[in-house]
Amino acid sequence: MEDVSKLMRKIGVAARAAAAELAFAPAEAKQAALEAAARAVEARQAEIIAANAQDMAFGAAKGLSPAMMDRLTLDAGRIAGIVDGLRAIAAQPDPVGRVLAEWDQPTGLHIQRVATPLGVIGVIYESRPNVTADAGALCLKAGNAVILRGGSESFHSSTAIHGCMVEGLRAAGLPEAAIQLVPTRDRAAVSAMLQAVEFIDVIVPRGGKGLVGLVQAEARVPVFAHLEGICHVYADGDADLEKARRVVLNAKTRRTGICGSAECLLIDRAFYAKHGAVLIEDLLAAGVEVRAEGELAQIPGTVSAQPDDFGREFLDMIIAAKLVDGVDGAIAHIRRYGSSHTESILTENDATAARFFQRLDSAIMMRNASTQFADGGEFGMGAEIGIATGKMHARGPVGAEQLTSFKYLVTGDGTCRA
Repeated sequence: MEDVSKLMRKIGVAARAAAAELAFAPAEAKQAALEAAARAVEARQAEIIAANAQDMAFGAAKGLSPAMMDRLTLDAGRIAGIVDGLRAIAAQPDPVGRVLAEWDQPTGLHIQRVATPLGVIGVIYESRPNVTADAGALCLKAGNAVILRGGSESFHSSTAIHGCMVEGLRAAGLPEAAIQLVPTRDRAAVSAMLQAVEFIDVIVPRGGKGLVGLVQAEARVPVFAHLEGICHVYADGDADLEKARRVVLNAKTRRTGICGSAECLLIDRAFYAKHGAVLIEDLLAAGVEVRAEGELAQIPGTVSAQPDDFGREFLDMIIAAKLVDGVDGAIAHIRRYGSSHTESILTENDATAARFFQRLDSAIMMRNASTQFADGGEFGMGAEIGIATGKMHARGPVGAEQLTSFKYLVTGDGTCRA
């Protein structure tokens, strides 16, 4: 424990020093670092895939679920996605130094509110090794130093990707401590990060309910909370049938292990009267286990839902389903069981969609679109550090712009207060 404490203190001191330099690093240097990192990931693809094979073997031995193994997997396509994300973030406008507001006071003062880095960000994540690149890149773009603590499952993959990020920093002449990866699987490192108020300005947890709950319970550092992705799709009576069929299948089955995967299907009784069990039958045909309530449980192939199936993040080929009385029934259900992540309404009725958007307050509200779009890359942010489901500072996909704070620059001319 003592060794981990010393290690984390050393990492914290280095991060704080790096953050001080990054606060005024030229936009061109940050862009160059990310472009060089992207080239390094491309060049070292075989090395990264070999490292990932070690992690996959570790994950299999640990008994990870298929969804978690999917999160852990890296192949040529996903590495290309990492490269594209790095280049997209590199190409974005620099968020630091933006003038957010500007005005003059009758006293003669000129006041500007200007975007500044947060400082040092700690990211604690499970399974997904691509977070190493996404979080590192976004923090750097926003002028922050970052301390990354990946899951034990992704240790080798994250280490290989981190090496590419450091190569980019070195090429651009930026401090290598700007992006640090905790080089141990010891859980004591997580506790040390959560208590490191002198070194870390904010913690971002990315993982399951257990990890996020631990972070929220133990952290003395402010947290950007990303709780569960209990995402709902509501098929309204005025939904277009073919759109609804496409969206529901995609929202559940495209990738079941991501936080934007639909976990509950709500069907308006008016839709059911008009179209029958088609949405349920599509899911069953695709191999989804449908845990249904009420009339829907009479559909052949469904399983009777248990009370705890609603408000549950399955991250698997499982979905809860029930009939509701119109949009107000859907709203009432989501208010009770949702996690404030992402909700989608399928309807052609503008007034109904407006009511759904207005009366629910999840971080992301969608209409006639799959919840799988709940992703910073799909929002044009290049990538994301997480989906914040709280209401303080950042909400929804957290990109580079959301990783800034601000300060006031006040200019006078020998101005004195009366």
